[in-house]
Amino acid sequence: MDQQDVADLIEAELPAAQVTVSRPRGVEDDDHLAAEVVSPAFEGKSLVEQHELVYDALGEHMTTDIHALELSTHTPEQYDG
Repeated sequence: MDQQDVADLIEAELPAAQVTVSRPRGVEDDDHLAAEVVSPAFEGKSLVEQHELVYDALGEHMTTDIHALELSTHTPEQYDG
């Protein structure tokens, strides 16, 4: 799955999110990705809940197209602070 496709899926489910998707250093295959997501939707949510929002946005792609996802989530306040 293309990195931009992954970012688009997340952004479609989490409006106003800033998403950066890349391939982790030293990884050659496209099914191992890293994503940094900054979203106001994460306000008041635990880290687990934040990650669940991202996984929900990716839906079945997490089991079919993406083998591993290194995920970093932040609220805008955390990211700017």
